[in-house]
This record gives sequence, C-alpha cells and structure tokens, in this order.
Amino acid sequence: MSRYEILMPYYGDAPLMQDAVRSVLAQSGTDWRLTVVDDGRESGVPEWFEALSDPRVRYHRNERNLGVTGNFNRCVSLAEYEYLVLMGCDDLMHPNYLETVRSAVEREPKAAMIQPGVEVIGTDGRPYGTLVDRAKRKIYAPKGPGRGLFGGEDLAVSLLRGNWLYFPSICWRTEAVKRFGFRTDLAVIQDLALVVDLLVAGESLATSPEVCFSYRRHAGSESSVKAYTGSRFDEAKRFFKETACRLDAHGWHRAAKVSRLHLSSRLHAVTMLPGAARQAGRHGVSAMLKHAAR
Repeated sequence: MSRYEILMPYYGDAPLMQDAVRSVLAQSGTDWRLTVVDDGRESGVPEWFEALSDPRVRYHRNERNLGVTGNFNRCVSLAEYEYLVLMGCDDLMHPNYLETVRSAVEREPKAAMIQPGVEVIGTDGRPYGTLVDRAKRKIYAPKGPGRGLFGGEDLAVSLLRGNWLYFPSICWRTEAVKRFGFRTDLAVIQDLALVVDLLVAGESLATSPEVCFSYRRHAGSESSVKAYTGSRFDEAKRFFKETACRLDAHGWHRAAKVSRLHLSSRLHAVTMLPGAARQAGRHGVSAMLKHAAR
C-alpha cells in the first residue's frame, strides 16, 4: 500500500532539481510516489520528465505562476497518500530517508510531523556550516539522544524561541496539513505558522537522530533575498505579534511571551547586517536595525 507522497514544488535550477529527483528515485520500497509541480516556464523541463518515463513520478506544470505559498498549497491539494513530504527542489534525500521515516511512523503513529536528522550543504553540495545552523543545533533544538515526541506549549515555546526545524525534510501526516494549509498572506514564515496551527490543535512532533536528508542553504534563496530588503522581517514581526495574541487567548502565556519577544529573529537581523549592506545598501541596514530594536 502506498503511504508516502513526496511533493516537490519546482522553480529555479534544473540540474539541482534533477539531482533532487534522482535522490528520491534511490529510495527503497514501493510505498511512495514523487510529484513535481512546476511553477515556471523553463524550457526542457517537461521533456526531461517525459524522457524519464518512470511510473513512480508525476509531473505537473501550473497554468500560471502561483508563487511560493500558492505552489505549496497546490502540492498539498494533489496529495492522496497518508503522509507527505514537501521537499525543496534543490535538496537531497539520502537513500535511508524513507527507511528512517517509516521507523519513526511505526514508533510514533499519532505524530503529525516527523523531523529526521539533517545535514546542511552549500550550493556546491559540500557541508556548509552557518551561524544560523549552529544556533539551531546548539541553542534551540532539544538536548538529548535526538529521538523523542514533543508537543503542546513546551514545543511552541521552543520553536518560537528559535525555529530548529528543517521544513523541507519534515514528513507530515497529510490529513493534518490539509486541515490548515499554508497561509497565503505569508511568503517566508508560512512553515512555522503551519506548525503553530498544528500544535494549538493538539498535534505532536516526532524526532529521529539518523541523518538522512541534505538541506541546501545558499544566499540566493527566497528567504535570504527577502531578508536583505527587510520584507522577511516585516512579515516575521507581524506573524509573531499575531501569534502572541492568539496564544494568550489559548492560555499559552509562556509561548505568547516568547513570540512577543521573538529574540532569535531579532538577533538574526543583526547577523544579516553585513550582507544587507552589500545587497541592499542603507535601506537594508536600516531595515535590519529596525527589526533588531523591535
């Protein structure tokens, strides 16, 4: 029986996307399917999938550009199996990805989210360490053996203090994601918004320490470009303020306080100052300082 729907919203670099597809095709078992949803018009892409001619792969090209969040929701609408993965089109699954996820599902069948072990790579595919990723591992992520089940206000506090998840590597229970979808008014922080929706609804997150996914981080990403102009942080400030009010109403006052403070987001703005100065000049520096100072 097919259980795992691997969805790949595509826009961008065709060779990296093809490597990502090949990494999915290397997965074990017969309980999965890959669906690529193309939000662009790059020539040669439909032909590549036609030549691939693999029954485990579906390819869709949107009639019009939907944007990042719109394409996420389009992917979710196509999911038919019990679990889904919204994989980045420049990321890589290791051959043991689905093996790791299957084990976690068997161990924690009620979890709505599964976060396996992740390595970070750069554009060249080599290990790539950043201050953000070191902070995720050393400061914000739970300490211990790496295998556990988390939820409720404690997890909300942890993630709002510093989001240590790697969104494209997460395996989600499809029903839970379809229940909420991704907020169309958010362009960068929509993944954390979905997690908060699920936690408030009583869902939980399972973690597994086995490294089985390569997350590609590079300066040209959507989030990095928006950060340099300040638009990412404008969105983040609005989200954290709204979430604080929502969590106070829900009775999660500790989490609301952390969201209102959003200290890690403000510190991140400080670390972005050199890049903002190079990429966006005085306007970028001003936006970073404004966010850092609340």
